[in-house]
Amino acid sequence: LLMAFRDVNARRHIGLQQLSSLALAGRTLLGPVKSCKFIVDESTNQSTLICSAVRLIESLDLTSAAGQLLNETIQAQNKEFKTGMSTLLFLVGAWSNAIVECLQQNVPVSAIVSVMSEGLNSCCERVQCLQISIHDVNKELCSSSVRPNASKSKTCQIGCNSLPNSHLFLYFQKEISVPEVIPINSCSHQDDDCNFNKHLVSPLAGFGSVATLVKPAGDKSTSVISGNGVATSSCSKQKLTHSRYFSTLGKSLFSSQQGNFQGYLLGPSADSCEYCGLGHLAMALSHGNEPSMKLLQSIVAYQQERAEHSGSSQLNVAEIVTCCLLGLPESYSCASPGFVTLLSPEQVTVIKYFEDKLLRILLIDGDLTEQYRHLGFNRPCNVRTIVEHPSLQEGDLWLSSMLDNLINFEVNLVLVKGNVCENLRERCIANSILLVSSVTWNVLCAFGEVTGAQPVTYLTQLNASCVGSGAQVELWKASDGRATDLGELVPVRIKARGIPLLTAVLTTSVASKMQLIEDQFWTLVYRLHHALNDKKVFLGGGAVELLCLSHIQMLVEQPLQPANQNAVKEFHNPWLAASATEYKSVVLQALASGWKQYLLVVMCNTTKAASELEVATSVDHHLRKAADCGCPSAYILKEFRRGDLLRDGAGPFADHREGLRVYDNVTAKTEAWRRALDLVLLVLQTDAEIVTGPRKNQLLNSHVSSEFMFL
Repeated sequence: LLMAFRDVNARRHIGLQQLSSLALAGRTLLGPVKSCKFIVDESTNQSTLICSAVRLIESLDLTSAAGQLLNETIQAQNKEFKTGMSTLLFLVGAWSNAIVECLQQNVPVSAIVSVMSEGLNSCCERVQCLQISIHDVNKELCSSSVRPNASKSKTCQIGCNSLPNSHLFLYFQKEISVPEVIPINSCSHQDDDCNFNKHLVSPLAGFGSVATLVKPAGDKSTSVISGNGVATSSCSKQKLTHSRYFSTLGKSLFSSQQGNFQGYLLGPSADSCEYCGLGHLAMALSHGNEPSMKLLQSIVAYQQERAEHSGSSQLNVAEIVTCCLLGLPESYSCASPGFVTLLSPEQVTVIKYFEDKLLRILLIDGDLTEQYRHLGFNRPCNVRTIVEHPSLQEGDLWLSSMLDNLINFEVNLVLVKGNVCENLRERCIANSILLVSSVTWNVLCAFGEVTGAQPVTYLTQLNASCVGSGAQVELWKASDGRATDLGELVPVRIKARGIPLLTAVLTTSVASKMQLIEDQFWTLVYRLHHALNDKKVFLGGGAVELLCLSHIQMLVEQPLQPANQNAVKEFHNPWLAASATEYKSVVLQALASGWKQYLLVVMCNTTKAASELEVATSVDHHLRKAADCGCPSAYILKEFRRGDLLRDGAGPFADHREGLRVYDNVTAKTEAWRRALDLVLLVLQTDAEIVTGPRKNQLLNSHVSSEFMFL
């Protein structure tokens, strides 16, 4: 009878099994060394390389209710954070499997829900001690990676021989077609060059003193990061190994012998200890994505230069756009001031005609088509339009009217948020009017601020006050001019004096990699963005997950204390209250198995571990040492600072280059945990209620024989 009940108990939770099978597809997407997947479109036989949970879920056939809930959960995480989706997807699968094992041991659903929820809340509170202020991270990363000789001049004398590139690229805000290149092969006259560069790029605002870490209630341990616990900002002799003070992409990005650069990698001043922070923080959050990291560092330097007078050191995501350029090597990726987009070759003649001219610009907030109506507009039914001239079709009348409006107000450039009627585009080309479609709202706002243009929904609303002036357009060119010979589309740069926009031009010669490169870039951008918003980061390298495992071991040995009275009210009879305590150990171990599996998979994905058994041995070793230490957080923090955390078999984000530390986002990580567990528990309760009903679900498994008869 018991075996028969267990079989029914396992089979009825189809939703958990579906979540587990869907999450299994994203197992290889964890960690810095990911195994990408090819998604093949059966209709076109075209393939796309993906490396994110969002793209994976979009490509799967999600016909089940559990699959739809999983998709909505991942989309919500992506919409809010743009990071943490792979962690969420993996934990959904790991915790689904763990809960199924609990059900096979006849653990009541109510006990699983209550103990897992309280266990996760307790872990989220406990790991707060592994948060560190970004100001302290900036100081530590700066002092550990850039330590010039204090007795020498604070100029380019530091690390000149260690730089892989022999040119320092400087960006001048004055209108020039070719940025000046200052050679730094020798150090004989570098003081003047670097002092000149120092005036071009402003240092970040000073960072605060190193603060002690936040400790949870009841933690009597002394703080490890305080006083001398963090490397001070004083400089000592050490070679410059990682720096964004000079362009490290070197000749792979731009050759100094090529002309007419329009994409720049911007290097800040070499006044080392004063200007280090966001670039190093981006490196620590990159998790090994070096190309995106270097591109983001150049963007940060550009934005910081513009914010010199405002004193702001925040990353402005709204001022960043991307342009995916297929046909050039990946080394041509760069940051280009202004708005870079792709247009048809037919518009090149118009662009060349307008080069070096100031244009009158119009912004359209919607589609520029005859059928377009704004949201909420209801077109009257059974209304027939009679044209006055029988020779003109209704469509021709609309085209002529729209073109006349543009010509009457002398509009040269139109940026449209939505789609554009192709017939209207052709007529505009014939009249030297440039139409650019699919322009994002933040780009429209940026051009509106600097040109005075006011967005309109329809061209019939056009008046003199809506048209702006001062825009410029030109062909975008790479270092060797190949950008104009890519085939179907031509890259074009639209700019205006004082516009804050910066376009990350992402290039690759492999079409299937384009989506992957763009996703990786935006992931890193938002990691840095959320770190600056949180003003703190987690210690990376598996430190947080390891502390969760250690904390759960302590919870197993102690009575579970609900965080609120609502959890207590869930127990409607003494038996259920006792069952939570009875099954506490089993349920908490199921919760811990999710994080442990996470560590095992990430470390194995780095290909530096021989097997999961070797990784599990390393994790258990650190757990024992953390327990013997008496203060797991202090032990983990010490091992992290030494670079030895989970180093046996290579840590999850192990990159043991000198001065490089790895950090994670605080809010994005904890929200991924919560969303994953909430989804799994929702599916668990829904599956149980479908079979037993909402009321009987609370008494599930109370009496095996009677429950089996009910089923």
